[in-house]
Amino acid sequence: MQRDGRAFTLLEMLSVIGIIVLLVAILLPALSRAREHAQTLTCLAHLRELSKGWQIYSDENDGMILPEQMYDKKSDDGTEGIANPANMYDIGNGLKYRPRWAATMGAQVGIYAFNRPYDPFADPCNDPCCGQGIGCDRQDYDSEVYQCPAEPTWIDERNYGYGYNHQFLGNARQTNGRFHNFPVIMSQIKKPSGTVIAGDCMGTAAGVPSAQRGSYTNDGPDYCGNLGNHGSTLDPPRLTEESDRGTGEGGSPRTAVDPRHRGKANVIFGDSHGATMTPYNLGYRITKSGRYADADPNEEDPDTEPGPEPRGSPGDPGSGLSASEYGVSGLNPNRGLQQPEDPGDDFPNNRWFSGTGRDDDPPPPPLN
Repeated sequence: MQRDGRAFTLLEMLSVIGIIVLLVAILLPALSRAREHAQTLTCLAHLRELSKGWQIYSDENDGMILPEQMYDKKSDDGTEGIANPANMYDIGNGLKYRPRWAATMGAQVGIYAFNRPYDPFADPCNDPCCGQGIGCDRQDYDSEVYQCPAEPTWIDERNYGYGYNHQFLGNARQTNGRFHNFPVIMSQIKKPSGTVIAGDCMGTAAGVPSAQRGSYTNDGPDYCGNLGNHGSTLDPPRLTEESDRGTGEGGSPRTAVDPRHRGKANVIFGDSHGATMTPYNLGYRITKSGRYADADPNEEDPDTEPGPEPRGSPGDPGSGLSASEYGVSGLNPNRGLQQPEDPGDDFPNNRWFSGTGRDDDPPPPPLN
C-alpha cells in the first residue's frame, strides 16, 4: 500500500522559522521586564526584612538609633581601632569588629550577615599593605537577604549595594574625638513613615560625572568613581559646604541612591514600609554631566577626576588620577538617569531624610 505523504517545502520551513523568531522577539522584552520586576520585589522584601531590626535595636538600647557603623572605642591606654578588643560587637552568631548597620539590624531579627564573623585576633592578615599586624576588618555578607538581586555581587560590607541614611540617623564618625551625629534618639524622628532608613546606593560614583564611573570592585582598587564604592553610606539629597559626605575624607565625592530598577531605587522607611521611587522624587537633582548635585544642579563639575581615596582639606579635588590611569575599565552608563536640559532653580531637598519632614541641613561635623 503506497503512503500519500509529502515533506515540508523550503518556503514552508522558512515561514515557520520566521514565525518562531517573531514570537521570541515579542516575548523576550516581556520576559525581561518580568524578571526585572521580580528582582525589584525581591530587593524590596530583603530591605523590609532587615528594617524590622531598626526599631528593635532602638527599643533594646533606651531609644538610641543604631549608627551606620559602630563607633571606634579607645581604651585607657590609648589603644583604638582594630587593635582594641572593645571594638568587637555582638552580631548574634559571634563578635564582629565595628559592624555596619546592615549586620546590626539583621542580628535583631535573627538574619545573620555572616556564616562566621571574621575574628581579627584569631585570623592573621595576609595583606602586606595592611600594616595592622592582625586581621583586617572587612568581609562579604553571606546571607542572600543582604543582596540586591539586580547587583548580587555588591556584598562587601563597605562597598555595599544598600546604603544607610547615616547623616540624620547616626553618623558615628569622629573628628577630634567628637561624633559627627551620634547618638540619635528615636524621639527625634518626628515622621518615621516619611523618613528613609536605607536604600539602593550607588556609592561615591554618584558624585562624579557618569562618564567617569567605573565598574564595581569588591575590595579595591579604592577609586571613588567605581560603582558601589563606600555604598554602605547613603548621603541625603542636599549637602552643604560643611557636610560630611562619601568616604568621610576631605574631597570625597558624595553618595546617593542608585536607580538600578528601571530608573528607580528601592528605599525603606522608619515604619518598615518600602517604596520604589525615582531619585528626583526622593529629592535628588542631577547635573548635566549626570553627577548628583550637592546643592545646585547648575553647579560646575570638578576640574579633575576623583582619586582612589582623596585626602586633605574639604574641597580638595582628590589625587587627579583618571579612571584609565588607575586601571579601571568598563565605564558604566548613567544607570537610567535623565539628563536635565535646563535644571533651572529646582534644587535638592532633604524632606524624606531629615526625620522631621522638612528640608533640614545635614548635621555638620564638629568644628574642633
